[in-house]
Amino acid sequence: MKITFAPVSVPRSGTLIVGALEGGKLTPTAHALDKQTGEAISRAVASSRFRGRVGDVLSVVSPAGTALSRIVVVGLGAPGKLDDLKMQETAGAAYAHLARTGEPAAAAVIEEIRGAKIALGDMAANFAYGARLRSYRFDKYRTKEKKEDKPALASLVVMTGEATRARRVFADLEKVAEGVFFTRDLVSEPANILYPDTLAAQAKALSALGVTVEVFDEKKIQKLGMGALYGVGQGSVRPPRVVVMQWKGAAKTRKPIAFVGKGVTFDTGGISIKPSGGMEDMKWDMGGAGVVIGLMKALAGRKAAVNAVGVAGLVENMPSGSAQRPGDIVTSMSGQTIEVLNTDAEGRLVLADVLWYCKERFKPQAMIDLATLTGAIIVALGHEYAGLFSNNDELAERLAAAGRAVDEKLWRLPLGEPYDKMLKSDIADVKNITGSRDAGSITAAQFLKRFVNEVPWAHLDIAGVTWTKKDLPTVPKGGTAFGVRLLDRLVRDHYEKA
Repeated sequence: MKITFAPVSVPRSGTLIVGALEGGKLTPTAHALDKQTGEAISRAVASSRFRGRVGDVLSVVSPAGTALSRIVVVGLGAPGKLDDLKMQETAGAAYAHLARTGEPAAAAVIEEIRGAKIALGDMAANFAYGARLRSYRFDKYRTKEKKEDKPALASLVVMTGEATRARRVFADLEKVAEGVFFTRDLVSEPANILYPDTLAAQAKALSALGVTVEVFDEKKIQKLGMGALYGVGQGSVRPPRVVVMQWKGAAKTRKPIAFVGKGVTFDTGGISIKPSGGMEDMKWDMGGAGVVIGLMKALAGRKAAVNAVGVAGLVENMPSGSAQRPGDIVTSMSGQTIEVLNTDAEGRLVLADVLWYCKERFKPQAMIDLATLTGAIIVALGHEYAGLFSNNDELAERLAAAGRAVDEKLWRLPLGEPYDKMLKSDIADVKNITGSRDAGSITAAQFLKRFVNEVPWAHLDIAGVTWTKKDLPTVPKGGTAFGVRLLDRLVRDHYEKA
């Protein structure tokens, strides 16, 4: 969908999107059109459940007194609560509505709202951003889809009195959206198409944006001593890879901020095999790596003034004659030995080595990992929040604030010595599960903490939020790319230097 900005000028034909505040009060353009159409809009509002709340949408088809094919009224909510997120939600609702109508083009009038928390130009930019985010669709394998089942909306003109400002703000937001879409694409791909080697190739494409990308093959991985990561992938015919990405947007003297992702491109559970029901979902067990790759695309795309490192450990966890067995002991890159009691607790093994590698090589000022790590986090938090664990209060607070700002919410859970004792092994330095169902997400995070030492670090368990089975305001059903917007906001607010 092509998005452009222009001064306000009510079109003579086509579809026009206008606003209404909570309670049904029409914006000036909507009010003028209501008079022009013989109060068609206000009568439609009165005879419907439209109340002007965010998410409310009402269509007036072929309104009398104009040549417009459709006037779409969208709810803006209460003026005092109108901010960037509400504008994005409003646009998402408008796009979803129009995508079902077959309309090929639309124009939206964004007007100043007295008492709003956001300036006019930013309102328009965020409306465009919300529409862009909601327009995502993964349809590359739909060969028999009927034309009428596909969204027809191909262009959106956002009209505002501050078109220049809106265009400038949206330019950055669109680069973030491109990172979001890249992550959604990666997470949506089936595992016969996306596996360690091909996922590494997708990351390699970021070189065109100025990202330095290195890909380690299985020989390099073994040479580095990444026994924990290699052990997970040794049962697959598709060998593991490690991807290291660097974006250098600040002075060389400035320490980087690092992002580390779990990239299990398919997780059968290995010898500790999962039940077959729902196993197809395990194609998105590489969601953490997908977010890191998409984030690097976003940062490079908008030329962020930051030094950022992205490291992704890519493996396929399969059962075979060469697969890792329960009871095996592996030696991690850190030198710590790990008793593998369950081969389905594999993500922490992958992260153990890439976290250590990242810490040792780059000496980052902060390090954040993302992983679809535990089913236990879904039991605890459902699909509303990701789990947040950290050894640093300031970093945790910054992440939580960034999550609130972009509506990718985090909930902090504890770490501590009692949880660490639960991981004590009788024959190795640590075991990869406790053998108990207690505190599953916490003990997984506690395991990771052993491989970061004193670096300010946070772990985001995104198992419950990487995929959605229902449409959300700016996220259609499927891969969410949860974390790309959150971490971009974190970088903007705290680590980016002009």
